[in-house]
Amino acid sequence: MSLKAKVEAIIYATEEPVTLDQLASLLGDTAIAEQRAQEAAANPDEAQPLFLGGQQLPADDLTKEQKSARDKAVKSRLSSVIDQLTADYSAADRGMEIRQVAGGYRMATKPEHHDVVVTFAKSLKPPIRLSLQALETLSVIAYKQPVTVPEISEIRGVDSSGVIATLLDRKLITTAGRKQVIGRPILYKTTKEFLLRFGLNDVSELPSIEEFEKLGEPQAELFAPPPAEASQPDAGEPAEGVANSGAEE
Repeated sequence: MSLKAKVEAIIYATEEPVTLDQLASLLGDTAIAEQRAQEAAANPDEAQPLFLGGQQLPADDLTKEQKSARDKAVKSRLSSVIDQLTADYSAADRGMEIRQVAGGYRMATKPEHHDVVVTFAKSLKPPIRLSLQALETLSVIAYKQPVTVPEISEIRGVDSSGVIATLLDRKLITTAGRKQVIGRPILYKTTKEFLLRFGLNDVSELPSIEEFEKLGEPQAELFAPPPAEASQPDAGEPAEGVANSGAEE
């Protein structure tokens, strides 16, 4: 991906205006590499690494003067890229523009499109706000579906029957029949509304457990495979399934 594309993506994604210093910190190496590549293409016999005295030195090994020259070059290149993007978005057939706000840059709709954007925004569904308990329960259902309330409660370590009604009301989950065990508890699965709300094509796009672990996600342990003895209900201990079946009804 080119430097211009990366800058555009960052400005588009940010909620707070992104500053030139932030962009330089994130994209400094990309800016220098792109500059070197262009110099090499223009002068293949003379091109040398930018401001490094002809040596490929890590940024940490540069002198104070070299670092200053490098930072100046990076910011100059980023400023040029931002100017190009600003000019691109200023075209009459573009609905967005890049604005300089509070010392940074942010993308926004053009003022002339205010009325149509407001009309569209009013037609949207209000955002769903879920408690941590509801999010945890929804996550367990998403990864373990179809799953019963007793199974969800066992994974979370707390009674989860109370938040099921909330998730049903929000149409994020639905029933998926009954599990053929004592008490025949109701099975739950996610819905199309769940996919729409979380921007997924299907549940296979959910991050894997391994990806959660790499991120150090504190809730990853919620979705770890249950012990072998817990995977099948014990026919000799029907109390849990029976006790919860009434609440699930």
